[in-house]
Amino acid sequence: MSGALLEAGATAFLDRDGTINMSPPEGEYLSSPGQLQLLDGAAEAVRLLNEHPAKVVVVTNQRGIALSRMSEGDLRRVHDRLEGELGRHGAHLDGILHCPHPEGACDCRKPAPGMLERAAREVEGVELAGAAMVGDTARDVEAGRRLGLTTVRIGAPAEGEPAADYEAMDLLDAVRRLLAPPG
Repeated sequence: MSGALLEAGATAFLDRDGTINMSPPEGEYLSSPGQLQLLDGAAEAVRLLNEHPAKVVVVTNQRGIALSRMSEGDLRRVHDRLEGELGRHGAHLDGILHCPHPEGACDCRKPAPGMLERAAREVEGVELAGAAMVGDTARDVEAGRRLGLTTVRIGAPAEGEPAADYEAMDLLDAVRRLLAPPG
């Protein structure tokens, strides 16, 4: 036992846009690999999780598919680029799950916890017990809270939004908090 918030072998669920890579402008979607730009320290953060070791699973809402602004193939190519960029830094993901549905049409779109529950069923070695959810929005925090996960919010919540268990400046700061011994 490491004494860290995220024990060795546990799962770190990560949001994608605004957590691992730059978010597209409001109302726009990452629909081609060339648009993907990792945030500073994101690859190092994922590598640190891999070395811990922790399972690392991306859970991302992708409403652009429902709006026909991108296809499943477009998303797959973006994710292939994401995995390639992380791989160049010695990091890897254990899974990537997405919700392609419009708001209110499913139980997998965050803040609903369906993607996280699906990961526990479909991704080898992923368990909800002891897991953490890291993201940059209230939706991410709420998805984790609904399952009793440790939640880390990148950036401060807006007034009236629920606070996460922890706040961090960026993904690297979040991971360092999760992996640090208490105290």
